[in-house]
Amino acid sequence: MPLKPGDKAPDFTLLDQNGDTVKRSQFNGRKVLVYFYPKADTPGCTAQACGLRDAAPDIGDAAVVLGISPDKPAKQKKFDDKYSLGFPLLADEDHTVAEAYGVWAEKSMYGRTYMGIVRSAFLIDEKGKIADAWYKISPKDTAANLLEALA
Repeated sequence: MPLKPGDKAPDFTLLDQNGDTVKRSQFNGRKVLVYFYPKADTPGCTAQACGLRDAAPDIGDAAVVLGISPDKPAKQKKFDDKYSLGFPLLADEDHTVAEAYGVWAEKSMYGRTYMGIVRSAFLIDEKGKIADAWYKISPKDTAANLLEALA
């Protein structure tokens, strides 16, 4: 069932690209953009992550950005190092968090059906509630939608 504004954001504890533990709840009192992407260092995911990196000066202290994919921390680290992203990339290897946010779903490509991440983003308010939910978001719209929501 999709999350909608006003819903409590599912909490999570995941490892980031440096092997550090990151909890969603550690950002209570701040706005947080949690975005889910299918695979590190692929064209759409790179465009999305670099768009957020490039928007960082405009985002400033208004929100924390957290990227989540099923990739292992080492792959997230290579992705971060390659593009100097500068925000936590979290490893949801068993897709438990993706399932909690309703973004682990059946997909199909070239006639093949498989389970994977539906690219989505969620703005969580200071009280840990969903402020905005963007399912099936375009990589190029992620930063724009966040900036518009923060304005």
